[in-house]
Amino acid sequence: MEASPAPATDSTGPTPVPAALRPDSWFKSFFLETASLARFTGRFFKEALLPPYEFEELLKQAFLIGYKSLPLVAITGFIIGLVLTIQSRPTLVRFGAISWLPAMVAVSLVREIGPVVTAIIFAGKAGSGIGAELASMNVSEQIDAMQVSGTNPFNFLVVSRVLAATVMLPVLVVFADALGLFGTFVGVNLQGDVSARLFVTQVFESLEFKDLLPALAKTFVFGWAVGVISCYKGFHSNSGTEGVGKATNSAVVFSIFMVLSLIWWPCS
Repeated sequence: MEASPAPATDSTGPTPVPAALRPDSWFKSFFLETASLARFTGRFFKEALLPPYEFEELLKQAFLIGYKSLPLVAITGFIIGLVLTIQSRPTLVRFGAISWLPAMVAVSLVREIGPVVTAIIFAGKAGSGIGAELASMNVSEQIDAMQVSGTNPFNFLVVSRVLAATVMLPVLVVFADALGLFGTFVGVNLQGDVSARLFVTQVFESLEFKDLLPALAKTFVFGWAVGVISCYKGFHSNSGTEGVGKATNSAVVFSIFMVLSLIWWPCS
């Protein structure tokens, strides 16, 4: 008597989960990336204090990072002040507090909205440029060539760009706040009649040093964070043109994430 054949079984089994999607792999990559960024930050502070000091490169990067970003930041600040004024007016009219409109917009613009929005625009404009430039130099082995020739590429490329971003973002925020207040003045006069002298009086009576100085101090931290993250992503990019694109994209995304994470900073 012949035995019946065994039923066919599926030998493939369940589809394996890719290693990059497993939770343990994700956490491992996160902590390794955090540790690498911490080492990069520590190296920045060490190299920034040691000579030689690249003042010419610092001024060049300050021009490229700050001056080239000024038109976009100025337009953004003006539009924010104008739109915020127009959108806030109906609510204040309903409660009979229309006279508080310039003061309310000025305080909110100077304390939070101006620094945060300007830092986000700065991350998209300057952060992407830094990440793409350093990633391209890394792919084309220019950084290795600088190191072989006796030049310190970290000091020349990274320290100068981070310091330029740290110094120039507060300057851009001041311009953005000024244009935002001008946009507020325009918005107030679209449906009203407020003289420039009365507007300036109402604005500066509502603003104090405790509103301006902490917000301005926070922009130094924003600029430093954008510079460090953008340089880190470009300096450690993968080889190939695809690595340049990934470095640029991740530099902008992580810079904006860091800016939004630092809103809680006590100076606010």
